[in-house]
Amino acid sequence: MDMQGSERIEAPIDAVWNALNDPDILRRAIPGCESLEKISDTSMVAKVVLKIGPIKAKFEGAVELQNLNPPRSYTISGEGKGGLAGFAKGGADVSLESDGPSATVLTYVVKAEVGGKIAQLGSRLIESTSKKLAAEFFANFGAAVAAENSDIST
Repeated sequence: MDMQGSERIEAPIDAVWNALNDPDILRRAIPGCESLEKISDTSMVAKVVLKIGPIKAKFEGAVELQNLNPPRSYTISGEGKGGLAGFAKGGADVSLESDGPSATVLTYVVKAEVGGKIAQLGSRLIESTSKKLAAEFFANFGAAVAAENSDIST
């Protein structure tokens, strides 16, 4: 499954870059994220609970940041195992571009693969759920970054 899009975030590029590397902000933004722990500057471990159609699964996995080009772009990749529900793995190329002094456009290209019971649900359900989760993530992320940025600027 491939997905791409862009989001305008009401914060300067440096604030958005810092947020993309802040496990606390990411944990709050990722739908169903129970924990996200930074292991090193480029790796994290996560626990996420997701419901896809009739299947609810708890995924545990690792996340790696690669191709770092601060504050412009990086690749985030990961793999999660959900027990009997299956697995999910994939990555996203994320790039940032300033949109004036106080906003940033974040562009992403995602490639993901699922297996196990989840894969049996059908590509349309998986794709629509993925788009919904991405929209929820960016709404949460944008709100968290804007809130952090307004706390700093006041």
